[in-house]
Amino acid sequence: MKVLVIGGGGREHALAWRVSQSPRVSRVFVAPGNAGTAEDAENVEILSSDFAGLIQFARQNNVGLTVVGPEAPLATGLVDAFQREGLRVFGPNKAAAQLEASKVFCRDLLRNADVPGADYRTFRNADDAIRYLNEREDSPIVVKADGLAAGKGVVVCTNRQDALDAVNQIARQKVFGPAGDRLLIEERLGGEEASVLAITDGRTIVTLQPAQDHKPAYDGDTGPNTGGMGAYCPTPLIDDERLHWIEEHVLVPTVHAMKRAGRPFYGVLYAGMMITNQGPRVLEFNVRFGDPECQPLLMRLKTDLVDLLEAAVDQRLDEIESLVWDTRPAVCVVMASKGYPGAYETGFPIRGLEEAAKIPGVKVFHAGTALKDGKVISAGGRVLNVTALGDSIPKAKLQAYTAVKAIRWDGAWCRKDISDKAIRHASRAGM
Repeated sequence: MKVLVIGGGGREHALAWRVSQSPRVSRVFVAPGNAGTAEDAENVEILSSDFAGLIQFARQNNVGLTVVGPEAPLATGLVDAFQREGLRVFGPNKAAAQLEASKVFCRDLLRNADVPGADYRTFRNADDAIRYLNEREDSPIVVKADGLAAGKGVVVCTNRQDALDAVNQIARQKVFGPAGDRLLIEERLGGEEASVLAITDGRTIVTLQPAQDHKPAYDGDTGPNTGGMGAYCPTPLIDDERLHWIEEHVLVPTVHAMKRAGRPFYGVLYAGMMITNQGPRVLEFNVRFGDPECQPLLMRLKTDLVDLLEAAVDQRLDEIESLVWDTRPAVCVVMASKGYPGAYETGFPIRGLEEAAKIPGVKVFHAGTALKDGKVISAGGRVLNVTALGDSIPKAKLQAYTAVKAIRWDGAWCRKDISDKAIRHASRAGM
């Protein structure tokens, strides 16, 4: 079977890499891909926004399964377009993708389904939001753009002035474009974040092992939010008992609520959770594999990914046996361009990739890279996702950062504390 992976980031490199290991797959295409997917699959120069071009390619090449990686083509109806042509595609349709594409829709749905989350208010203009902020008590809150903003449309505010600045940027300056046409102001939940991803066919839910992302740019969870500066899997923050609670009180009622709303959900259901003193609370939902959570997850998944994705497409997930995982944890460190998540330069040659690849347990997934004159160059804000397996979290971290040190380009940087939270949890637990 031939498989087409749509997207060009680290998540798509990981998907293509894992899909290519299925004995049932003969060829893997990635559109548009990057320098890394060119090594593990075949790149196709078609953008994810070119629905007609992607459909034509899938037909001409007898593609048996298409896997949509990024949120933007899901939100704009790529799955619907493929399904209208009778092509098999993994991912939610446009109506279901609103669970991520509109934070207002998500919050309203969760409230109606009695899924635990933050208290919130929605606003259609900056004036009303500013009036609300000036009238309420000065306390930490979160301001969110309603629409898609590449993971950057959330501003965590410590006081009223921070919130007023965030509203001004989102709703007046439109730094995130149309995503800021509506905004939410939410209570700021205290605790620690974790990511729980599941694959569903609208009836059966197969939960993956929990992971932890690192959104803030700098060490110690400081600085602006990014698309993610690293992740690890599994996280000791969510044990089996807590995972079962999240399945029962978050995942199942959300899938049921989507069905009742006339938007049955098929694909990856990603719950961004805050583990508070009062229990787990939903921060947000995504409708695709997280990036960079996907990378450590797929490093550890031993079950054939193609079998899993096809079962979801065919609505027979109930036939899938329990997933098999590598017992070793995985740590992913994102290497970024100088200036990210703000303005950054690209086009710098990347050195040391071959040296890093020789380190045991390491796989370097490419995110923002390209090929120029046969050489790999930086081509994005998040450039590489250096991912490693190890017998323990500290050993996986050591392998990942050993590989990071081998890689160089002008302006390269990364957080130095990815997975330290897990190490602290293990230390407190006496492990």
